[in-house]
Amino acid sequence: MRLAAAAAADVRGAGDNMEIRRLRSEEHGDTRGLYEEVFLEDSTAFVDYYYTEKTRDNQIYVLKEDGGIQAMLHRNPYTLMVNGEEKAVDYIVAVATRKEYRKRGFMAALMRAALVDMYREGHAFTFLMPAAEEIYLPHDFRTVCLQTPGLCGGPGEHPQDSEEAAAKAEDAGSIAQMAERYLSGNYQVYAKRDEAYYTRLLKEAGSDGGSLVLYRKDGEILDCRIVYEEDGEEQKERPKIMVRIVDVRRMLMSVRLTSLMAACFTVTDPVIQENNQCFVITGTEFSGVMLMEGRRENSEGTLTAAALAELLFGVKESGELCGEEGVELSPRLVEELKKIEPLSRIYLSEVV
Repeated sequence: MRLAAAAAADVRGAGDNMEIRRLRSEEHGDTRGLYEEVFLEDSTAFVDYYYTEKTRDNQIYVLKEDGGIQAMLHRNPYTLMVNGEEKAVDYIVAVATRKEYRKRGFMAALMRAALVDMYREGHAFTFLMPAAEEIYLPHDFRTVCLQTPGLCGGPGEHPQDSEEAAAKAEDAGSIAQMAERYLSGNYQVYAKRDEAYYTRLLKEAGSDGGSLVLYRKDGEILDCRIVYEEDGEEQKERPKIMVRIVDVRRMLMSVRLTSLMAACFTVTDPVIQENNQCFVITGTEFSGVMLMEGRRENSEGTLTAAALAELLFGVKESGELCGEEGVELSPRLVEELKKIEPLSRIYLSEVV
């Protein structure tokens, strides 16, 4: 699938032989060479797993030049639970550019193409685990949480007086029930757990020399986490998770209110043009959010897509956003925005 010229406009020094496209499923294996060249830390067994399991149902965008694939971006699909509702959300992974083709805007072009497609497909937001946070800040991604290795404890913590045992394939359904029960009671945003989720996770852990360890007490599963044989001291820095709003309207409809709210504001988005609107948001803690298109002359302020993500995911309060570039909020709007209950309880631990 050949993509629009808008994405190619991000590329510097683009020649006539450059092409940006989304691959067909049968072409996904064509990107393995670039994956192995860039992600040297991944074992052959893990790459085998990735190109057997994960590329069966994902979307891969590539930039071709000089007769080969020089950059790529993968969209791995997940079902996330957001305030109790299922949402199709893509995890952006394997963002890579061949060394001699870097600094030309290839990643920006692929990101633009992927974000525009996600909007058309009805996605509210997307997320990724950055190699470096500063790479994605210009693309309006913002850090919203840190990964946690286990469900019920922090790094290095294990349930007390529990028995450890490696999980087996037949445990997948029971793990899913435990995890879904725990996550639904403690988090607003997390990947939905089912038997298929843990069946795949068992394969993923095994491909990289690890195992999914269960912690049981009196026969009941209390926790589970991936453990690798070579693990020594606990990882000092937990990986970050960054989020980018894809569809402002769908994102606003995903949150809850704490009390009666009525506000009118404008959103700006340099990539997804449909998000550049004036919104009227009203509702109560009982009715939920109600949205209407507003008149710009009635707008009480302006939020960038990045600032709105910080607000909705609880990174910053409305008053803290006023100093950011592109943000202007009236005193009344600052107070009204405080009535949005942020999606601050987030559990996203996925690797790919």
